[in-house]
Amino acid sequence: MVSLVGCATTDDLRRTRGDLGHQILATNEKIDAVERGMAPLKEEIAGLRGEIEKTNRAIDALRSSQADARVEISELKEQLEKNRGIAEGFREELRQEIAAASAKATKREEEEKGLREKLDGLIFKINFIENFLEISKKEEAAPPAVEKGEKPPAAPAAKEAAAKVKMDKESLYAAAYELFKQGKYDKAREGFENFLKLYPNTELSDNAQFWIGECYYFDKNYEKAIIEYDKVSKQFPEGNKVPYALLKQGLSFLKLGDKTSAKLLLQQVVKDFPNTSQARIARTKLLEIK
Repeated sequence: MVSLVGCATTDDLRRTRGDLGHQILATNEKIDAVERGMAPLKEEIAGLRGEIEKTNRAIDALRSSQADARVEISELKEQLEKNRGIAEGFREELRQEIAAASAKATKREEEEKGLREKLDGLIFKINFIENFLEISKKEEAAPPAVEKGEKPPAAPAAKEAAAKVKMDKESLYAAAYELFKQGKYDKAREGFENFLKLYPNTELSDNAQFWIGECYYFDKNYEKAIIEYDKVSKQFPEGNKVPYALLKQGLSFLKLGDKTSAKLLLQQVVKDFPNTSQARIARTKLLEIK
């Protein structure tokens, strides 16, 4: 029985070992199969690890780039602050230059205004002197004859009457002119108007008409002055007051801001009366008109 038991145990061990061997082989095959199946996964994992490494390196590079960018941004901010300071300095300089230029322009305008006022004063003085000289010449050259249409006096009584008429005429004109010189323009204008009513066609009539325009001009009633100056040219075209009237008519338009009309009249003075003081004044004014 011992022999039988021993034989049975040995066979069982062999069978058991065989079974275990088969199981080990089967397990190894399974392990091999699993390992073969995991090979692609390992490769994929390895690839993923490589990608992770690349990503980490890219992140490190990005972090480094961001750090550089922060430095550049900081430097740019500093530069911007400096530029702002410089720009503010330039602005302040520009403001000062603009203020200085504006002050100069204002000063020039004031100087120009003063020069214009002086020029107007000179025009008045020239007119006054030339009219005075012209009146004196007429008085010296005037014959003792009476007005047009009357017969020459044949007796001393007629001569005395003519002298009285002449004295009244010149006295009336002189009285109005004296009022004008005193700056009493309303009364002077009335005096010249009365003179023209009584003596519309004498050697002093064109002067009287011109001084009516001057009365309005110096009262700054430039519209009325233009109308009265125009009468000088139309009613006394052969008189010596035409260039004066055209000049002052142009200056009146200029005072009203009508540069076009003023320019036309001043150009007419230069063209029609080129060698006169009025033409010189007209040229000066034309240069001022823009």
